Amino acid sequence: MSDALNAAMKVAASGLDAQSTRLRVVSENMANAQSTGSTPGSDPYRRKVVDFSSVLDRATGVSEVKIDRVDTDPSDFTSEYDPGNPAADDKGMVKMPNVNMISEMADMREANRSYEANLQTIKQARDLISMTIGLLRS
Repeated sequence: MSDALNAAMKVAASGLDAQSTRLRVVSENMANAQSTGSTPGSDPYRRKVVDFSSVLDRATGVSEVKIDRVDTDPSDFTSEYDPGNPAADDKGMVKMPNVNMISEMADMREANRSYEANLQTIKQARDLISMTIGLLRS
């Protein structure tokens, strides 16, 4: 039973690591939501997305979640009229990042809930291991 609990803790720990990276990427996206290019016509900040993958740990035989890669979102940039901006083209239009704050908030909330669920799993497994050790001592 201890091996199964240790495996559960290992899976949950990999989930914590993955969601932590996801939260970092979402925070970076939100911080750069207004980052335009520095020269006329240059591209602004491009939103980043996290791709997950399932990896089999041969030592324990369990599948863990890992970050496959952090990639950029290929969606189009929006344009805003701001002739005073250094990144404005000859028509006064500035390319704005493809970051949607509502989507980022939803991603942040989902990552936060997943993080909390994985943390709760680790706490429960640790408690079960402690209870098992207590029963063996009796």
